[in-house]
Amino acid sequence: MAATKRKSSGRKYGKAASKSVKRAMHKRKAGTLKSGKGRHPKVKSREQAIAIGLSEAREAGAKVPRKRSTKKSSAKKGGAKKGGSKRSSARKSAAKKGGRASAAKRQSRSRAAKKGARKRAASR
Repeated sequence: MAATKRKSSGRKYGKAASKSVKRAMHKRKAGTLKSGKGRHPKVKSREQAIAIGLSEAREAGAKVPRKRSTKKSSAKKGGAKKGGSKRSSARKSAAKKGGRASAAKRQSRSRAAKKGARKRAASR
């Protein structure tokens, strides 16, 4: 049996996305495209203009592939995974539960209490 070639699934980006990028590029050319709200500087980079256009298209619900992750995996870098401390694992579990700030506060309070107890014991 001969292997059949798969056809690509069509357009990666929708027409609305290309319109949004086109509008951003025209604004950049005119010198009116800015990188954010308020007094942010004008966008001069072509890549940044495209990113702004795609971001706006994404917000509007146009067909745009999701963003590439910026993190590099340790396997790609060739580095070994570091062993985490108790504190970092506690923070990770708290972050999963959605209460990271309160867990961090609790830890800092307990550290401060221990430090105060040590100072009191040393002064005796």
